[in-house]
Amino acid sequence: MVTPDLAPRNGAPPATRRSGPVFGAAALIGWVALSAVLPGAAHLRAGRWRTGLLLLGGYLTGVVAVACVAVGADAGLAGRALGWLGQISLVFAACAVAWFWLVVRSYVVLRPGRLPRKGQIITGLVAGVLAVVVAAPFAVAARYVRVSEQTIDAMFAAPGGTAQAGGAVRRDDPWAGRDRVNVLLLGGDWGDNRIGMRTDSINVASVDVRTGNTVLLSLPRNLEHVRFPPGSAMAARFPFGFQLPEYHPGWREDLLFSVWQYADDHPELFGGRRHMGAEVLKETVGHILGLRIDWYALVNIWGFAKMIDALGGLVVAVDRDIVYGLHNEGTVRAGIRRLNGDEALWYARSRTFSDDFDRMHRQRCVLGALLSQADPATVLTRFTEIAAATRRMISTDVPRPMLEHLVPLAWKVKHAPITSLQFVPPLINTAYPDWDRIRLLTAKAIRASVHASADASGNASGNASGNASGNAQAGPSGTPSGSSPSTALRPHRHRHSLPSPSPTPVLSPGTPSPIDDGCGAPHTAMAR
Repeated sequence: MVTPDLAPRNGAPPATRRSGPVFGAAALIGWVALSAVLPGAAHLRAGRWRTGLLLLGGYLTGVVAVACVAVGADAGLAGRALGWLGQISLVFAACAVAWFWLVVRSYVVLRPGRLPRKGQIITGLVAGVLAVVVAAPFAVAARYVRVSEQTIDAMFAAPGGTAQAGGAVRRDDPWAGRDRVNVLLLGGDWGDNRIGMRTDSINVASVDVRTGNTVLLSLPRNLEHVRFPPGSAMAARFPFGFQLPEYHPGWREDLLFSVWQYADDHPELFGGRRHMGAEVLKETVGHILGLRIDWYALVNIWGFAKMIDALGGLVVAVDRDIVYGLHNEGTVRAGIRRLNGDEALWYARSRTFSDDFDRMHRQRCVLGALLSQADPATVLTRFTEIAAATRRMISTDVPRPMLEHLVPLAWKVKHAPITSLQFVPPLINTAYPDWDRIRLLTAKAIRASVHASADASGNASGNASGNASGNAQAGPSGTPSGSSPSTALRPHRHRHSLPSPSPTPVLSPGTPSPIDDGCGAPHTAMAR
């Protein structure tokens, strides 16, 4: 008759189970450490074959499964993963708990009680620290994924604060039969210390959903006599264009950048509906360009300051002194500077001794520098701060379910030809815009983009778009007013440029980035 104390467990002989191997402190910690990277090792060494093989087999199966997913991963999987962030966070949290338990249990099965008391204390402390260390990365990952989910939910929220469902999206045809999507990209300046919101930066990205070929269309903020879609409430209110009385002698706010705020301030025009600014501006810009605008994305320019502070500042090559402030109370000096958030914001927004077009140039350069300097190590170490700044910085009406499809589209855009066209003087007269000409140039630019080849040279694109732009000419020096000659458009592989006075070339991945020449990250900025 076998006594209960000597009854075999896990298939081990009674003598082995009762005594087991005896370890020194170093050997015991070594086996525990090995179990942290190869689960089941300590159990096998202690003679617990069934448990050890189960742990090892489960671990190797998981590694193979993850490897297979990684090999087959693509932009589509990345898009779908955005819908699984809650579940992914739980998986990482479970892994943190499992690895902590694994290290502790591996230590226990090796029977440290047979060590001298000093050895027990030392090995216990080391095993505890090891358990925390191996669990920490999973816990941090779970936290980051959760923060990412909260950030996305905050960004893709309706004005009332509820998440946008956006209706059902067909997986076989998420674009509902459209061959292009047009996204209005805005830079605004709302804030606690400002009244209302002005859209200082107004751009449209028109993207071919099959190829990713993209046309970037930029409208100046100071466009006058803006026309509204026929039959709309704004057209009924302003049949001869957007015109308001002067609120101070010589001061008017009936420019394109004021359309959003005017619509928000006058809900009576829309049957009492509030927060109509975004929809009205989408319709207005679409009417100006002759396009249907699908969605908008609004970036709070003031939020850039918090983002830059979260990254530890921004290195900028300032080509000349930039004076700022209502009373010229500050200056960003020329040279290589590390600017904090407020300084970078002043640099990007100052109009003192310059104009709107010079400011547009500096804003785009600051954005390029921000993208090039947000290295993965900095982003990871300051992830929570960056996420908090992002929540307050971006607003959009893109439906949450569309993210799954927009991520693969963004990947196509990254590797496809991009054409840039800015409707600034002398291409158009902002005081008396030729609306038909704007629509004609837009249509021809899109047609040229549709037929563009990824291997076509920039000169070929320039010739095609030159026919589209008619009398479009650069300034006397070949560059727009207020921009450095080094920022003149020049051809790059996989990127094409219409001959407009745009100061910002578009680049292929991995090439040195002249987007920052004269005002961005110096010398080593890389296009991403």
